[in-house]
Amino acid sequence: MVHDHSSQPRLSPSSYEEDITLLLAPRLAYFAGVARHEHVTRAAQEMGVPQSTLSRAMVRLEHDLGLALFARKGRTVSLTPAGRTFLASVERALGEVERAADSVRADADPSAGKVAFGFLHTMGSETVPGLLRAFRADHPRVRFTLVQNYGEAMLERLRAGELDLCLTSPVPDAPDLVARRLDEQRLRLVVPDDHRLAGRRRIRLAEAADEVFVTLEPGYGLRRITDDLCAEAGFTPRIAFEGEEAETLRGLVAAGLGVALLPPPAVARPGVVELTVTAPRAAREIGLAWLEGHPDTAPVAAFKKFLLSRRGSLLPD
Repeated sequence: MVHDHSSQPRLSPSSYEEDITLLLAPRLAYFAGVARHEHVTRAAQEMGVPQSTLSRAMVRLEHDLGLALFARKGRTVSLTPAGRTFLASVERALGEVERAADSVRADADPSAGKVAFGFLHTMGSETVPGLLRAFRADHPRVRFTLVQNYGEAMLERLRAGELDLCLTSPVPDAPDLVARRLDEQRLRLVVPDDHRLAGRRRIRLAEAADEVFVTLEPGYGLRRITDDLCAEAGFTPRIAFEGEEAETLRGLVAAGLGVALLPPPAVARPGVVELTVTAPRAAREIGLAWLEGHPDTAPVAAFKKFLLSRRGSLLPD
């Protein structure tokens, strides 16, 4: 090997880690190949690179590290003690890179890849299982990572790249997201079965102005809808309890601790009566959201197409 004195200056101990990575990473596979063959020409032939390129890369690698990795005799080389120590770590690092590449390729596989899918807690017991069953009838090997959360938290995970798609409410309107309205879900006023209104089937929300409400916590889409509907009906709800899950609120209502505006339950709960709200119109829109400009893998694209095809029939009757 001919030493190349035009290489950039050697890294100092105080160099930033990202600078070290930038300099060393492209040469690690070359180093492992030369170390494996202990011969520059054979390593170059196996990796399909010019011998001169490989020789220069090794010289620069040693220069940047500030130590000799090889003892040289013509085109034959042998590892120095430092080279053997370095090789052990390089092989582990390259193995991790290979495993990572295999993992992301597997996730993108059209027939057996993975979809990271988020949805509201209220859709977890019936709606989403039904959707997944229908989708997997034609895509039986596609895998899912499922995340249940409230709307704003899911959108943040979408932006962070942790989710591919999410079903949320209200339908978001943000420049970095794409959202499509899929369906609408009517909300009901839920009261205890011994409540003064329990004998009614329909109610104007203004008739509940003097009631104590149990609601989801601020930040939940359903809480915002509840506040907005009550304001439209001419009052601010008196809130006794705030929770994180709709069925917990139903339990509080059954215990006589308040009334609540909630979507229909998957299974009827004893101890409560659910009243149709006639005014104002009480409903929430359910939409599908994803990150603007984010390329889809084949399984994500297939599941997105499936969900969009369910517009108007997303929710069970």
